[in-house]
Amino acid sequence: MVDHNIANVERFSGFADKYDHYRPQPPLVLLDILTQLAQIEQPRVVVDLGSGTALSTLIWAGRAAQVIGIEPNADMRVQAEVRAGLNGNPANVRFANGLSTQTNLPDACADIVTCSQSLHWMEPEPTFTEIARVLRAGGVFAAIDCDWPPTVNVDAEIAYNTFVDRAEAIGKAREWYAGVQKLKKEDHLKRIRASQKFRYVNELVIHNVEQGDAERLVQLALSQGGVATLFKRGMSEADAGVPEFRDAVRRAFGDRATNFYFSYRVRIGIK
Repeated sequence: MVDHNIANVERFSGFADKYDHYRPQPPLVLLDILTQLAQIEQPRVVVDLGSGTALSTLIWAGRAAQVIGIEPNADMRVQAEVRAGLNGNPANVRFANGLSTQTNLPDACADIVTCSQSLHWMEPEPTFTEIARVLRAGGVFAAIDCDWPPTVNVDAEIAYNTFVDRAEAIGKAREWYAGVQKLKKEDHLKRIRASQKFRYVNELVIHNVEQGDAERLVQLALSQGGVATLFKRGMSEADAGVPEFRDAVRRAFGDRATNFYFSYRVRIGIK
């Protein structure tokens, strides 16, 4: 029997550079919202659980006294250090090996705890227990999830969904996702509320705009864990249907860059 914690962590090995290069970072307005909800001008400590390549961690460097990224995947932590280096290695940001259920942080140390694109890979009950332990009274927890694909172009989005669905069907049929446990994001709010660790629970919807071209949309699809698993198992891009997908997206986009509208659903809990 495969431990799903191990399977979930390993799912994100081997493509951290692609993930970091093509994935979006959370909207900066989110920092304003969470800081206001925490009723503090500058957070003393922000903890980012499942911090990955630090896309959601380093944005706090200029806004919080201390920022801690907790990430169990070694490849992701290495890429996070690379990203930090490109951003001047801010002295108030550090990354640590840990799980959402065992951060090894002190009690009541954090003003804000975030899970960006990561809560659906975590064990809910022990994760919420750990979050409540490290949050101070009145602290804010935020689960931040981006909708896939971004809003760009109808034909391109259809091609994206068709490709990803087919790739994941292949992975499931060949049992390449053994042990992986992925929760439904739409149930996050219900789970946060049911944990009874927070006195107030709500959902926010925000969006962000970044620029992208046809190749960025293709690479966003290839950065999805279910798709990347196919290539880690030895499947060629041709057999996975990447050339046809790329051609369809290029037909939809042409050679131009366009706005990528990333929609985010933010489920919050106030301790």
